[in-house]
Amino acid sequence: MALKWYTLVVDCQDPQAQARWWAEVLDWTIVYDTPDEAVAVPAHVLEEPLQVATVQEWMRRGQGLVFVPVPEGKTVKNRLHIDLAPHLSQDRDGEIARLLALGATKVEVGQEEARVSWTVLADPEGNEFCVLSSRDS
Repeated sequence: MALKWYTLVVDCQDPQAQARWWAEVLDWTIVYDTPDEAVAVPAHVLEEPLQVATVQEWMRRGQGLVFVPVPEGKTVKNRLHIDLAPHLSQDRDGEIARLLALGATKVEVGQEEARVSWTVLADPEGNEFCVLSSRDS
């Protein structure tokens, strides 16, 4: 049996705005957009054949983000969040500044900034995510 982590679904007030924001952050592409759902995937997925021949090829494809509308707003800290990491060759602080310029905000979820190697931010609807230290694997 082969199960693949296919997508992460994000409940939100404005799926289209959230999909556009995350696509900008990750340099992804929006591949589906209706009032009830917006989907962003890595751009390279569009360059690959629509159907792949083997389970192994299918399993190597990246995950997508699906944004769906919900009537309620976010009220508590996420129990699941996305971790982003810059490559060693990238300027981590520059990436954080770019995210802040795009509309992210710094948030406090109990981390001790001086003792951790990540920065906690929130997207425009308040969903927390982390920017980890630079890495190459």
